[in-house]
Amino acid sequence: MLTSLGAPLGIKAFAKAFENKASLTANELASDEDFWEQIRAQYLLKPDYINLENGYYNFLPQPLLNKYIEHIKEVNLQGSYYMRTVQFENKKKITERLAKLAGCGADELIITRNTTEALDLVIGGLDWKQGDEAIMAYQDYGAMLDMFEQVQDRYGVKRIMLSVPNHPKNDEEIVQLYEQAITSKTKAILVSHMINISGQILPIKKICEMAHAKKVQVIVDGAHAFAHFKFTIDELGCDYYATALHKWLSTPLGAGMLYVRKGNAAKVWPLLADGEKDKNKITRLNHTGTHPVHTDLTINDSIDYYEMMGAERKEARLRFLQNYWTTKVRNLPKIVVNTPADPKRSCAIANVGVEGIDPADLAKRLLKEHQIFTVAIDYANVRGCRICPNLYTTTKELDHLVEALQQLSKNV
Repeated sequence: MLTSLGAPLGIKAFAKAFENKASLTANELASDEDFWEQIRAQYLLKPDYINLENGYYNFLPQPLLNKYIEHIKEVNLQGSYYMRTVQFENKKKITERLAKLAGCGADELIITRNTTEALDLVIGGLDWKQGDEAIMAYQDYGAMLDMFEQVQDRYGVKRIMLSVPNHPKNDEEIVQLYEQAITSKTKAILVSHMINISGQILPIKKICEMAHAKKVQVIVDGAHAFAHFKFTIDELGCDYYATALHKWLSTPLGAGMLYVRKGNAAKVWPLLADGEKDKNKITRLNHTGTHPVHTDLTINDSIDYYEMMGAERKEARLRFLQNYWTTKVRNLPKIVVNTPADPKRSCAIANVGVEGIDPADLAKRLLKEHQIFTVAIDYANVRGCRICPNLYTTTKELDHLVEALQQLSKNV
């Protein structure tokens, strides 16, 4: 059984709702619960639990879901005619718009199916030689570490593993951590823009500047950063950047993107061979065969939705939600927050643990006893549950989380 749905605003009315609040700053609007209740009405939510695990997949609000269904119907109606006529032209237009939003050239970006595919394309496609070294962190996403392990086994590349502290003193501590791991054999650094298990934002620009001074390429995992908080890829200065659009941009499942800095495309072997023979063209890396093109079409609608809201307003609301609940529990006995308190080092995602309760048990008890759905994290110095609110999340729901943590910590 699903909750009743408020009258969907529709994308145009959604934009009007934000226009009516134009006099408020992003931070003022962030705490306007009556306004965000209107946004919540655009989502169809299950009443069985409070969903605080929006990091895996930020599902679509109804206006976007309706657009997605329209695209499915249209592609199904046209069939092969669509695939053989305007499929690639439409994808090119969407790529150009996505590149503008990302802050890079359209000839530096391709649409993929997810972050893992995009990053593995680079990791597996670089021309590795035996003895090369690659730096990465235990806190990086498992699929990327697995791919580097395969590269290690296949080409004799050495993985240099480091551990990122949950509460760094400053940016320099993080930059020095990576700098000290560089040797004359270092070919690339893999680094997370936002660590997925803790929500910590790393100083990517400073890491890139340091690495480039030492002639080392930087591969950035931006799965949780894009359309979450405001930045542009060109200001980061990285060599490769990948993200999943079905996370914080709220596209349908199966949409991601890969940025390859101009001049780097020829350094990467395609995952699948393509008809494009010019090694300098990024499209050479984008052969995927037949795929769900209606997902690509909906990227355009998701960008509409995001731009109508505004990057600053979305970031402010998400950061407000995280700070709302973490500030209430950070100093409580037996509760451990594994995310920096500095608001510049986090946004929506945070991780919380309770001393004496294994993360897996904590997640089970939150769901069973308090009807709160989260995900347990228990590795790389992060022990707790990842809490990922979304725009539809209310402060009342977060109050329920705080009460649940207080009860659980008192009964250990």
